[in-house]
Amino acid sequence: MRPSVDTAERPLVLIWEVTQACELTCDHCRADAQPARHPEELSTAEGKELLDQAADFGERQLVVLSGGDPMKRPDLVELVDYGTDRGLTVSLTPSGTDELDADSIGGLADAGLKRMALSLDGATPERHDAFRGESGSFEATMRAARQAQEAGVPIQINTTVCADTVEDLPAIRDVVAELGAVLWSVFFLVPVGRGQVLDPVPPERAERVMEWLAEVADEAPFGLKTTEAPHYRRVRRQAAAESADAAGAGAPTDDENRRASVLAGDGFAFVSHTGEVYPSGFLPQSAGTAPEDHVAEVYRESELFTSLRDRDELGGKCGACPFREVCGGSRSRAYAHTGDPLASDPLCGYVPPDYDGPLPWDDATDAVRAEGRP
Repeated sequence: MRPSVDTAERPLVLIWEVTQACELTCDHCRADAQPARHPEELSTAEGKELLDQAADFGERQLVVLSGGDPMKRPDLVELVDYGTDRGLTVSLTPSGTDELDADSIGGLADAGLKRMALSLDGATPERHDAFRGESGSFEATMRAARQAQEAGVPIQINTTVCADTVEDLPAIRDVVAELGAVLWSVFFLVPVGRGQVLDPVPPERAERVMEWLAEVADEAPFGLKTTEAPHYRRVRRQAAAESADAAGAGAPTDDENRRASVLAGDGFAFVSHTGEVYPSGFLPQSAGTAPEDHVAEVYRESELFTSLRDRDELGGKCGACPFREVCGGSRSRAYAHTGDPLASDPLCGYVPPDYDGPLPWDDATDAVRAEGRP
C-alpha cells in the first residue's frame, strides 16, 4: 500500500483526458465525446511536458490516462512508456470497443501500464450495451478484461450509479468478483454532459446503496471505493461506531476512510484534452492551463483548489456537518446543481444535529425510499 499522502501537496489521483474522441455514445458521458479528435488537444510533446510536471508531485504519482477513449491517440503507448520512465504509476481507462484487443493491451503492458480500468454498467450484454449506446460493448469489455489479466495488467471496474443502473449493482458485484478485479470504483452520477438527461438515485436510496457497499467492502475479494460520493466515508464511520468492535481493528482508520473516496481539488485533479486544469472532470472550472501553467503549482496554490481543501469554506449543511472533515460532500455535484462548488451536496440525506438551515434536495424526491437494498 502506498504511504499516506498530504493532499494539500499532491493528489492521490491525477487524470489526464488525453482525448475526447470515442466511438461510444454512453448515456452518462461527462465529455459528450465525439468520434473525431479535437484539433487543439495536447500534442505528444505537450503531453510529455505535462507528465514531467506530474512527476514533480513526488514518487510514484498516480496518473490515469482517460478520455473519450484514449485508444484513439496513436501515441498512447509512447505516452505510457514515457510516464513510466519518469517514475509515474500510469493507469488507463479505455472504452470497450474492438480497438482494445490483445495486441494493443500487450503493447501497453510492455510500456509499463500498471492498471486498466474498464466500465461495466450492466450485468448482462443487453443492460450494459443499452447504457453504453453500442451493441457488443459488453462482450468487448469482458474480452479486454481477460486479455489484460493474461498480459499481467490488473483490472479495475468502474460502475455508474443512477436510476437506470442501481438494480443491477448486486449482479455487477458478482461479475467484478468473477473477473478477478482488484478494485470496484462506484461512481454516483453527477449531472454534467450527457448525464444531465439521466435520473440520479434519490438521497434515501443513495444512503442504502452506500450501506450495502460498506458490507460488500468488508466481504469482497476486491477493494472498493466510491467516486463523487464522499459521504460513503461517513456511512463507514457510522457503521463502525455502531459495531461491537468499533474501537478495534474492525473500525476503518482515517486513512482508509479518506482513500475510500477523494474530493475534487482535494486528492484529485483533472487535466482536459486541451490542457485546462480542473478540480475534477465533473467540476469544469479552470484554475490554469497546462503545460503553460505548471500543474503542481496550480494544484497547490490556486485559489480554487485551496478553497476546496478548506472544510471551513463549505456552506449549508455540509459546512455545519460534524463529518465534514471525514466527508466534505461532492464538490462537483454541488457545482452542477448550484454553480457554487462550496455549496451542499444534494445527494447526501444526512442532516447535522441542531441544523435548521435550508436543505439542498427536493422533498418530493427525497421521500422516495427504496424497499430493500440496493
